[in-house]
Amino acid sequence: MAAAPRGSSAGRSGRGRATGAPAARSAIPQLKWRDPQPAPIVLVSGPEEVCAERAIAGVRDYLRAEDPSLEVTDLRADDYAPGTLLAVTSPSLFGEPRLVRVSGVEKCSDAFLAEALAYLENPQEGATVVLRHNGATVRGKKLLDTVRSGTGGGVEVACPAVKRDSDRYDFAAEEFSAARTRIAPAALGALVSAFADDLTELAAACQQLINDVPGDVTEQVVERYYGGRVETSAFTVADTAIAGRYGEALITLRHALASGADPVPLVAAIASKLRTMARVAGNRESSAALAARLGLKDWQVDRARRDLTGWNEASLGLAIMSAARADAEVKGASRDPVFALERLVTVIATRAPYGS
Repeated sequence: MAAAPRGSSAGRSGRGRATGAPAARSAIPQLKWRDPQPAPIVLVSGPEEVCAERAIAGVRDYLRAEDPSLEVTDLRADDYAPGTLLAVTSPSLFGEPRLVRVSGVEKCSDAFLAEALAYLENPQEGATVVLRHNGATVRGKKLLDTVRSGTGGGVEVACPAVKRDSDRYDFAAEEFSAARTRIAPAALGALVSAFADDLTELAAACQQLINDVPGDVTEQVVERYYGGRVETSAFTVADTAIAGRYGEALITLRHALASGADPVPLVAAIASKLRTMARVAGNRESSAALAARLGLKDWQVDRARRDLTGWNEASLGLAIMSAARADAEVKGASRDPVFALERLVTVIATRAPYGS
């Protein structure tokens, strides 16, 4: 049964708490999406869909482990037939537990909103209702506020957007840690770089490596599986140019372009590495302290410090200005984005103005 919230253990220990704005204005237990627990009402909020899917599946698995006769029903809040919520949560003849998964609460109909608010006043015994709201609109805000006030005995699973490289790195590291699979830091960094724009694809790639690779995951394994990704090619171009290997950088760039790489993410990858180098340059803090202050990982700080070998303030400033110019040109300010990229790689690799 799920008649009472099972998030109290998280509240006592701190384990399972989610960070972000929802927790600050919520009176109900906040659970991590990797460790959800059922309650009469489970609010799954935030835009990160892969985390929300995992959380909802986790609630289902928890309930099914308790009772395999669990009845599961899916509803859409935007295409709702009046009376359905009460019908599917009401006890059946044999009293099986019920799980009702409601999607699209951010675009819910008036009928669903009214019935959901009424349901919170008197949740059905043995029923768990999962409300999925991605935060894209303020529609349903009254329902969310009511759940967060504690009415209905709910818990909240926050799934905030994963935007920073360090957050993606943490996400991937936890994927391997949860599966008890070891992955080398360099391999993890390469994997995150390969899927920098899509957390769902990153999650799928992690699971593929976990399922397919019998031993430790090395950088060579990641390269073998995902070496063709555009983002990986982009960082390879950036690495060779920053290291001053001019000829190799141009060959790598042309290979990436011939393979269909888009100039925009290529410039973005190069600019990202240059910005990290600039943030780290001249700072004598320990890697751990500096990483914590800048929102980076220790290995990113260590890598940036290695990349700074042979650079000075003038050459780094020139490279950053060249990257800004190339960024504008590949986004439409120039008719020849390939030339803009080649000029950028030349400036970085030679650490001198173009044509000098």
